[in-house]
Amino acid sequence: MGLFSRKPKLPPAARPPLTADERVLAWAAAGNGEGDGVVVASNLGLWLPGHGHRLGWHDILKAVWSGRELTVTPAELVTERDGYRVVADHPAETYLLLDPGDLPHQVRARVTRSVAWTAHHRLPGGAGRIAARRVAGVDGLAWTVRLDPGTPTDDEVLAETDRLVADARATTAPADV
Repeated sequence: MGLFSRKPKLPPAARPPLTADERVLAWAAAGNGEGDGVVVASNLGLWLPGHGHRLGWHDILKAVWSGRELTVTPAELVTERDGYRVVADHPAETYLLLDPGDLPHQVRARVTRSVAWTAHHRLPGGAGRIAARRVAGVDGLAWTVRLDPGTPTDDEVLAETDRLVADARATTAPADV
């Protein structure tokens, strides 16, 4: 491509079922060992090959760009609590990006921008990260607790996450509200 050439538009056949308020920011042809597809970043989230739904930026726990491969670790819901979700790492998915263009930058920027507040805490039998995340297209913050691998989800742990999330909300709430 020349100095001022642009990547061609996303082929219509590869376009995910975007909502009316959603727009494509970047895309790349990909392979993940199970057939080829297209990874599409939109203002609302990430569309991965073989998935019939968008993964919201706030639902991506980790995204790593190796220079050739994009590895995405989505959140897997463990349980819904009063005012927050408890999640764990879903198995990571890796995609070889043949012509990545701006896609890795968009993924990194959007996932990072979704994090408003975070802190790691010890929990009975393990640990977890409390996070307040921005959800694209929604006012306010979504609170989550990401449990470290091996951390139990028993009543003692959940009672402690209830307390920690309540404390975090109180600490981060604006003083004049």
